[in-house]
Amino acid sequence: MISRRDFLGAAIALARVKPRDPVMGARLKDRARDDDFASQNAARGFSRAPAVEIQRECDGPFCRLRVVNRGKTPIRLDDVVVLDQPIVFPATRTALYGEGFQMLSQTGGTMAAPVDYSQYTDAKHYRIPAADRVPSYYGLLTLTPFGGDTHAYAFTSCARFSGRFQIRDSAVQAIVDCEGLTIEPGGSWPLEELMVASGSDRSALLNQVAARLAKNHKVARPFRGRGRGDAPSTPPTGWCSWYCFGPNVTAQQVLDNLDVIAKSMPSLEYIQIDDGYQPAMGDWLETGAAFGGSVRTVLAEIRRRGFQPAIWVAPFIAEEQSHLFERHPDWFIKDDHGQPLRSDRVTFGGWRRGPWYAIDGTHRGARAHLEHVFRTMRREWGCTYFKLDATFWGAMHGGRLHDRRATRIDAYRRGMQAIGRGAGDGFLLGCNHPIWPSIGVIHGSRSSNDIKRSWDRIASTARQNLSRNWQNGWLWWNDPDAVVLAADVTNALTDADCQFHATAIYATGGMVLSGDDLTKIPDARAAMLRKLLPPTGIAAEFTDETLTVGVVKLPGARMICLFNWDDRSDTVTFDVPQPSTITDYWTDESLGRRKGTVAIVLPPRTARLLKAV
Repeated sequence: MISRRDFLGAAIALARVKPRDPVMGARLKDRARDDDFASQNAARGFSRAPAVEIQRECDGPFCRLRVVNRGKTPIRLDDVVVLDQPIVFPATRTALYGEGFQMLSQTGGTMAAPVDYSQYTDAKHYRIPAADRVPSYYGLLTLTPFGGDTHAYAFTSCARFSGRFQIRDSAVQAIVDCEGLTIEPGGSWPLEELMVASGSDRSALLNQVAARLAKNHKVARPFRGRGRGDAPSTPPTGWCSWYCFGPNVTAQQVLDNLDVIAKSMPSLEYIQIDDGYQPAMGDWLETGAAFGGSVRTVLAEIRRRGFQPAIWVAPFIAEEQSHLFERHPDWFIKDDHGQPLRSDRVTFGGWRRGPWYAIDGTHRGARAHLEHVFRTMRREWGCTYFKLDATFWGAMHGGRLHDRRATRIDAYRRGMQAIGRGAGDGFLLGCNHPIWPSIGVIHGSRSSNDIKRSWDRIASTARQNLSRNWQNGWLWWNDPDAVVLAADVTNALTDADCQFHATAIYATGGMVLSGDDLTKIPDARAAMLRKLLPPTGIAAEFTDETLTVGVVKLPGARMICLFNWDDRSDTVTFDVPQPSTITDYWTDESLGRRKGTVAIVLPPRTARLLKAV
């Protein structure tokens, strides 16, 4: 049962204003006390802005927020604190989970010892300014004292502003980033909606967050896209060239794999040509000489064979040598001198052929370009699936936009909406994207770092993916990245590694795309891949943040996902509420008829997928 908190009770609203502005103060319309401002203002470093008023309209655990300038002069706002809630949880015994602004940033661990799930963090890798001052969690923060209820803090909309959470001096702060925009005297802006709730069922809380986000961004469930026609009602399946051929992919390699898929794995529907076909980052409608043929010819052959053509595009970036950048420098985010801003001056410069420059989604010409590229690929090239990579740069911080009244969230969403208009009924997969700003403008969402053929990367991506299970089917279809079961030139996976990897993919309930050269995959691994098809569309619900025991509830069956993440054996217990026959999904081994608590010994670094009927 989800209980309602005393929403924003005894909280304060503060604003961080630009240093040259007068220091002012604001508070919520009720319940905030002057001594709250005095004591907490000094401790947490925010200036009081008396001319700024935060209005709220609450419904249960949800609160819609609005900022109003009651003064007589314009005020430039950076951060607006809309919640400052004292907490008394034991820091060493309270599990923490926080989302990141960018896809690659997630945090687990405890309040006392937060653990980044990858090295590509908002603060250190992407150099997002707010994140480098105090640990910040974007969109969602959950705190669960060991043995106690989960406390969920979430921004349940992201229409214009980014919202984040920080823990300072035993208090949770919710902060809306207004990006230094100026609010005129008498002006009023809607901020984002905030949810604060607690309960004993963490999965139910996360489902509540997902349902509200879906409602606010008009995402239907069962997931069917953005109302532009029917997006797949089940997660897509297919094959991707990146994890076997990388940027050196050729037309012949794609066609060779198409032959295998047509003969032995026809349920892999989307055949996706990844990065490497284009001559330069930004010149997406051209084919590079190294590809060894026309990309349009290969896409046409994919369709002729009865499959769906799919393609990789990084729509918001361009390299300096690209035709796009040379011809239209005015379409890019600018620096303080009005010149295109090199991304490496403010953030990560890009993983290939950088430093990149970022398209400005507030520029009408840039939006027309995006729409044209995707309309061409959809109507003339026949593509029905688009992997949109590096879209974080469409929301890049540190620059100046063509529309000075816009936020970087505005810029990103306007650009994505232009892409959607061009793509028509095509499927849009977000990758290396800003998570919350993407809600409602994509159909699929990469939920982890890139997979690699190593135990460390299999384990880390599994944890990243499973921590986002609550999003699958509510906001989009999760993409746990490609399934890699065959060796490459430098790495090989053990049978245990593959079973762990495949079990984690199954437990996401999300998309299934093979990343192997299927002309070389061993028969046993190919059989494992086939068992992942079709994906269920139903994500496992886990008992806690350790991600040890998860259950996929299917019609007529329960799939029990067991994981041992450690380097030593572990005895894992799970509950079978009704008498059921238990079998191992991968090996068909029978574990007999069971009811009640069942104990299974898992060797180090292993997983099992059991079917109970």
